[in-house]
Amino acid sequence: MKTHDTSLTRCGWHGVDPFYVKYHDEEWGVPEYDSRALWEKLVLDGFQAGLSWITILRKRENFRQAFQGFDPEVLATWGEADVQRLLADEGIIRHRGKIEATITNARAYLEIEATEGFAAYCWSYVGGRPRENHWETLAQVPAQTELSQQFSKNLKKKGFKFCGPTIVYAWMQACGLVNDHLVGCHRHAEVAPD
Repeated sequence: MKTHDTSLTRCGWHGVDPFYVKYHDEEWGVPEYDSRALWEKLVLDGFQAGLSWITILRKRENFRQAFQGFDPEVLATWGEADVQRLLADEGIIRHRGKIEATITNARAYLEIEATEGFAAYCWSYVGGRPRENHWETLAQVPAQTELSQQFSKNLKKKGFKFCGPTIVYAWMQACGLVNDHLVGCHRHAEVAPD
């Protein structure tokens, strides 16, 4: 992996790991409007609960293989045999509750996608454009907000699991529904809404 440009100012939460810096510089906070990509990232954020995000990032391709490219139509048909297969897969996080939640969430996703579109549903919480924050330090960035609390509550009502307000806020940050790059970070202006 190529080394990153050390002359750029970044948020700092990624440390010096080149893999993590690349994620910060190229993916985190970029507005995502594709329903499937939003759903995949929400599932992965659920798997991250209690772990570091870098752990999930390093296993992301394994997750994609194990979960059939996160195809919700396939996952919605899965049952106990699939759960057992995944519990034996060393390439992913082997947590029964999170695996079962992924299958349940696939069914909930399909219902939302069929009625209003998952991306449209998600983006309606921020009026269709990223919320622009102006944090100067990492200490100012909240772990959750009133919006993520409401969003989480509504997702749960629709059948989602492993989507508490902290998970939802981390997902909103990652998918660019909120711009939480610090104002001094070179990415803040790059991902800001026009």
